[in-house]
Order: sequence, then C-alpha cells, then structure tokens
Amino acid sequence: MPKPVYGRILLKLSGEILAGNRGFGVDPAKAKALADEVKSARDLGVEVGVVIGGGNIIRGELAEVQGMDRVSADYLGMLATIINAITLQDGLEKDGCETRTLTAISISQLAEPYIRRRAIRHLEKGRVVILAGGTGNPYFSTDTAAVLRATEIEASAVMKGTKVDGVYDKDPMKHDDAKRFESVSYKEVIADDLKVMDMTAVTMARENSLPIVVFDVNQPGNLAKILTGEKLGTTVGG
Repeated sequence: MPKPVYGRILLKLSGEILAGNRGFGVDPAKAKALADEVKSARDLGVEVGVVIGGGNIIRGELAEVQGMDRVSADYLGMLATIINAITLQDGLEKDGCETRTLTAISISQLAEPYIRRRAIRHLEKGRVVILAGGTGNPYFSTDTAAVLRATEIEASAVMKGTKVDGVYDKDPMKHDDAKRFESVSYKEVIADDLKVMDMTAVTMARENSLPIVVFDVNQPGNLAKILTGEKLGTTVGG
C-alpha cells in the first residue's frame, strides 16, 4: 500500500453536495458515496477530520436577503450543519468507520462539545471526527470554520471537495475557455478573487501556511488518489 502524502487532513464538504441531484435536503445515496470517500482515506491510515456546510438546508446570507435576522439565520445554518454531520456519521458507521461528531454549539443528545484536545485524541485513536456547528459564531462561514479547525487539530492540509475539478480563472460552468490551475498562490487567490474559499478562510490559511487542495469529490476515488500523491485538482499555497 502506498504511503499517504498527508498524515492528518481536514476534509471540507459543502452541504449542497450532500443533496445530490435533489438540490435540497439529503440524498442517502450521496451520503453513502461521501462516506465511502472518507473511508478510503482512513483505510490508507490518514487521520480525517470533516467539516460539512449546511447550504442544502439553509444559507444564512440568503435568509437575511429574504428578510430574516442575519444572526438568527446563521444559527439556523449551524443547526443545519449538525443535521448533515449526523447524516454523514450514520453513513460512516455503516461503512465500519468509528466516528465522533463534535459541535461548537451545545446539543448533548446528538454530539459531543467541541474541545480541541478531545478532537485530537479521537483522531489519534483512528476515529473520523466530524466538526459541526461552524465556529459557533454568526457571520463566519463553514469555509472559515474548516481552516480554523484544521489549524487547531494540526492538520497537514485542507481538502476541499467540490463539484468541479479544481480552481479556474473564471466559472467553468459558464465559460468554455476557462483555465484550470494546477497550483495557485494564496496571494493570487486574494488578488484575483478566485472562488476557492471566502477571503477570511484563505487569509487564515496563508497566515498558517496551510495548503488547500480543491478537487472533485463526486468522482469516486479522487480523495485517495490525492492522498497517495496523484496530481489532481488545484493546490493553493505558497
């Protein structure tokens, strides 16, 4: 078995991916597929933390536009991430992966409170750790939560699983001549406003020299290929 490039990673998933073709809510088949991807990383011996968004249920900034108080909407978004985390946890446990969900907001019937040292201990014991509830504060995205948690648990990289195969100079869904980058610097992402993560997340990653690998998580096997050194997606760093 090839030696993995990274010993510990933070996998960032959008809630929309969990919705599959439905576009809203949870598709059990997609949850199973994502669980399989995470298991493939664990099978390589990689310690895996996961942050998943809640956009398949509610997005705070959109709810604000529609007339809802932003802080209330953001807390609903945090609750949505917990729903998604428990869904993914169920899929992982059915796959035979011991899993713990830790959340930044208290919901003791479903998950443990997020405590950094506890999260690291779970990882060291070979458990997949799902970090839900965002940062526990409004106005911060799950992208920012992912980079923050990755830094706290001392992950080697953030793997951002998306529905596209990397970072482009413009939207590849709208422009046939869009160019994909194999690698790009933090500075270029910020200066050119490339759609990788929000600027708070990218800035935090830059300050902590934390690489971000953007890849297509809908393609089975991609995560394991990246972890064993295959050049897929786009690496942000430097």
